[in-house]
Amino acid sequence: MFSAADLPDTLPIFPLAGALVLPRGRLPLHIFEPRYLAMFDDALKTNGRLIGMVQPLERPDGATLHAIGCAGRITSFTETDDNRYMVTLSGVSRFRIGAQVEGFTPYLRHQVDWSSFERDLGKAERDPALNRDSFLALLARYFDVAELQTDWDSLKEAEDELLINSLSMMCPFDPEDKQALLEAPSLEVRRETLVTLMEFALRGGTGEERVQ
Repeated sequence: MFSAADLPDTLPIFPLAGALVLPRGRLPLHIFEPRYLAMFDDALKTNGRLIGMVQPLERPDGATLHAIGCAGRITSFTETDDNRYMVTLSGVSRFRIGAQVEGFTPYLRHQVDWSSFERDLGKAERDPALNRDSFLALLARYFDVAELQTDWDSLKEAEDELLINSLSMMCPFDPEDKQALLEAPSLEVRRETLVTLMEFALRGGTGEERVQ
């Protein structure tokens, strides 16, 4: 467990479209690009072993990263025979991205502000308004259309946060939709966003619309 005092002022930033880690969630990653291999090598030498996951962005004003990301701690690490890394990040807290830190690393480093996300360091959230039967029925229809498979017994038994956050991380939504799930201010809002995205996909959404 991290406390606010444990969190650093700067983070190495891994901009990876569609990859989402949420507090207390687990994200598997396959690392092969040399600059990111170097980033993970450096992170493993630090006490926190933290990496900042951020959705990349292309806008006319030149912005290249979304304003909010989430830090994950390296909790599992395997090196393959061809020098690639199989890594698991465990989500710690969201952050607001600040100025880029100049230096000689081949990867991005940014100042970060954790102050808006203190609740991420607390206990797992509950969603009192969750109608599990209705939610799982919608999920079954969505998985059928998306040709996805899962362990339904585990989903039925999962706690609210594990259920909603795991689905938010694993479902193949567009990067902007993943960002909307990340920025949801509560578990209930994240579940409502997730429902909206699944219903949109079931209606044959083209991807031209985004959750705002």
